[in-house]
Amino acid sequence: MVKETDKTGAHVTLALAVALAIASIASLFVGVIDLRPSELFGGDLKALELFPISRLPRLLAILCTGMGMSVAGLIMQQLCMNKFVSPTTGATIASAKFGILIALLFVPNSTLWGRAILSFALALIGTWIFVGFIQRIRFKDTVMVPLVGIMFGNIVTGVTSYLAFRYDMTQALSFWETGHFSMVLRGRYEIVYLVLPLLAIAIAFANHFNIVGMGKDFSRNLGVNYRLVLFMGLSIAAAITASVVVVGSISYIGLIIPNIVAMFKGDRIRGTLIDTALLGALFVLVCDVLGRIIIAPYELPIELIVGVVGSLLFIGILLRRLKHGRRAIRLGASRREGAAA
Repeated sequence: MVKETDKTGAHVTLALAVALAIASIASLFVGVIDLRPSELFGGDLKALELFPISRLPRLLAILCTGMGMSVAGLIMQQLCMNKFVSPTTGATIASAKFGILIALLFVPNSTLWGRAILSFALALIGTWIFVGFIQRIRFKDTVMVPLVGIMFGNIVTGVTSYLAFRYDMTQALSFWETGHFSMVLRGRYEIVYLVLPLLAIAIAFANHFNIVGMGKDFSRNLGVNYRLVLFMGLSIAAAITASVVVVGSISYIGLIIPNIVAMFKGDRIRGTLIDTALLGALFVLVCDVLGRIIIAPYELPIELIVGVVGSLLFIGILLRRLKHGRRAIRLGASRREGAAA
């Protein structure tokens, strides 16, 4: 039975990898400027110039964004023991954008890397404040935890909007608030490559995240430093969010992708992390291609496509989990029962 389950999981992973490879190749030839394989391989100078400057960087940015945000959501859900927590509902994205504004206000001549560092610092602080809030809630309702994050995120967003309006930075900040890949060119996106080593670290410490997700007492009984692993996991999620902010704010990815994968492969992070990354990249890539072709030759921001499709998927996930009872939503109860057994 275990071998059959492993084979099924391997088949799912392989299918996601093949689908992502096919979609990636197709996306290279979709855009405002027509680009055909025959032109690229035939030595057409225009095609050879467009491919490395625009199409390939855009594809790499999409893949890193989808993988990074979905894995960041998976880590946060595991550590917070709640399937509705993500960089969006945990105030991580809102805090990262606040960090970008701080950089624009006080270090206007800073490089992209400098802004990313400030964004990471504020994202980490905001995430830890959110975790501090939920740790002080005595009775953690499944919906209460993300609601606290949404309210805190709205407060941060309100402060960010006020400061941007007060210091006439609204237009400059708007570039970072709407997710899009149309401005991704060689030399302006490489910071998203930080996602790759962060994903490697997440894979290496996946078992530790599993243990910490079972609670503080369970972690101590197994000799795992609860606070250190918690800090490491939240730091990875904040760093991924900060590195992805260069293409703008993209919601829902870290919320819906881990939930979809969990429906088929369970909640064990080591068994779902690769599939979550692959499905996240595939989801963002498909949404980006849709944004390019719906009103071609114009382009819709990917945040709009992801918002529409993601909200519909989230409603479906919510209805399905409510139909199967509250235990299907909450991670903590089932884990404690298994640990006690």
